[in-house]
Amino acid sequence: MFDNLFAAGKIGTMETKNRIVFTAMGNALANTDGTVSQKDIHFYGARAKGGVGLIFTECAIVDGERGKGNTKQIGVYDDKFIPGLKALADEVHKYDGKIIIQIYHPGRQGISVINGDLPMLAPSNVECQAVHQPTEEMSIEQIEDLIDKFIEAAVRIQKAGIDGVEVHAAHGYLINQFLSPYTNRREDKYGGSLENRMRFLEEIILGIRERCGKDFPLIVRLSVEEHLEYIGLENKGLKLEEGKKIAKRLEELGVDALDISCGIYETMNVSWEPSSFEQGWKINLPEEIKRTVDIPVIGVSVLRDPEYADRMIKEGKIDFAGSARQHFADPEWANKAKEGRTKEIRKCISCLHCMETLMGADITGNSTQCAINIQSGKEYEYSDFKKDGQGRTVAIIGAGPAGLEAARILALRGFKPIILEKTDQLGGQLQLANKPPKKEKINWLIDYLRTQVEKLGVEIRYNTPATIEILKELNPYAIFVAQGANPIIPKSIPGINGEKVLTCKDVLSGKVKLTDKKVAVVGSGLTGIETAHLLISDKNQVSVFEMEDEIGPGVYFQNLIDVMNHMRPLGVKLYPKHKLIEIDGSTAIFENTETKEKQSYNFDYIVISLGTTPNRELIDEIEENFSKVSVLGDAKKSGRIRNAMESGFELAYKL
Repeated sequence: MFDNLFAAGKIGTMETKNRIVFTAMGNALANTDGTVSQKDIHFYGARAKGGVGLIFTECAIVDGERGKGNTKQIGVYDDKFIPGLKALADEVHKYDGKIIIQIYHPGRQGISVINGDLPMLAPSNVECQAVHQPTEEMSIEQIEDLIDKFIEAAVRIQKAGIDGVEVHAAHGYLINQFLSPYTNRREDKYGGSLENRMRFLEEIILGIRERCGKDFPLIVRLSVEEHLEYIGLENKGLKLEEGKKIAKRLEELGVDALDISCGIYETMNVSWEPSSFEQGWKINLPEEIKRTVDIPVIGVSVLRDPEYADRMIKEGKIDFAGSARQHFADPEWANKAKEGRTKEIRKCISCLHCMETLMGADITGNSTQCAINIQSGKEYEYSDFKKDGQGRTVAIIGAGPAGLEAARILALRGFKPIILEKTDQLGGQLQLANKPPKKEKINWLIDYLRTQVEKLGVEIRYNTPATIEILKELNPYAIFVAQGANPIIPKSIPGINGEKVLTCKDVLSGKVKLTDKKVAVVGSGLTGIETAHLLISDKNQVSVFEMEDEIGPGVYFQNLIDVMNHMRPLGVKLYPKHKLIEIDGSTAIFENTETKEKQSYNFDYIVISLGTTPNRELIDEIEENFSKVSVLGDAKKSGRIRNAMESGFELAYKL
């Protein structure tokens, strides 16, 4: 099965057992001094054990003074890091995997406060419009010093027994900044022509080759297209035709393989895609590079299905199938594919919770999280699954993500979970989240959870609302209440219970189907704007109202940009700074939070999206009748998929 995906691969002198690649992804697991942590070793070891043939670490720091991306990142700028790197290599090698360290410098995309409050080094003084940090144009001396630091880092990596090195020249980081005419405005030998813009990278490559020899695998990750048209800059920056020329020159310099991607921070959604991007959407990029060079090409393109990845290799579009987030979501992806257990794969749903938590890691102190795999990044903490359930019954109220994840873990521990679900389907609020346009990937999570509970023999009683009598009949060892949440309908707003007033749940569930109507959506959290997207896609005239100063308060910016990019061409109207104060039939009355003026708007329907509140139904009575009761998911505190999955996992793990 999947003979192309599981064929042996070769990059330079390095042979891999298959063509499956875990590409680089920040995880914020390293110790604060830059040394490899036990968490790192368990994290990468889990992917190797899961069958991945080639693993790239997160981008590692070559400049400890002004080149850090975050405060918990692997360092390679001093010999003190070698023992940890060796331990990491040993762990991966235990499972016949190969490991590459990716080296980089963030340049203008770095954060000043993490780098001694100094301006971020860059080829030119061009501020990044995503992070807005002060920049400093590098002198020739600074350029030469950094070239040496890249080379010395590669030497240390080789000494540590790592299988090779990848030079990060993609995603808008420093080397990419030198390559691109968008960020490189220099007029010396490191700027201007493509030959000059490549000089920084060339000198790094040549130096590594000289010091590490021809037998040490050397890979370059390359953004061959910056897609600046996404920010209104047509025909600007690095384009594919120039990317092909760079790729060809790297082959001439003796690079062993190319790892092809696209985008920079300002066009982040093409590098780390939201849910609207389909599998294979940018496979043309590695395909074009593969036509240009004769060395192996690693391709990424929202790869989720083994069938698709295998076919891309067979058709000659890529040599190696790369993904970061898919192996973050399921470290066993490779083994499951090889054993024909594709239905058991936990597919990444592209929700970007990982990116959101990575970017906030220095503030929260947490590592990068996956919304659907609670063990990811916590392999060290969750390594011991006690099998002590002894067949004891645990009643679970609700078959949403919290209840299903709890049931999965309880079954693995040997308990007998029984789920009471009042509807005729599983998934809970996921069955609403999957309804807006471009949100079909949510079905992957529903399918995964269904497959897991079926495989584990979990009993689900559909169309069975929980009652004290039913629970007493079960005589459970414990009860988990995971019955979700209800829409918030503020009683303080006159007229809010009128006939023309709906909730997002009414629309997303299909209870009410609107077409060719004039509709207001009040509240622009993620549920509100996605409901608006569904309504406007169904040919309604849609206006979105928000009392905060900006549309989408609290929505992760990548997801907000993505949804708004789809809605704006359809004519959505946006009204920030508008607080709903009254509804009179089909008239919504708002107060402008800036001017305090009242404004009235007429609609056919008004959809309320002001959040949800935990469903407390029956909880007090359950707690009065049973001693071991836990409330989880939205029933405890309204949140997102991660919150539901995490509460289900942790309560079941610790019971």
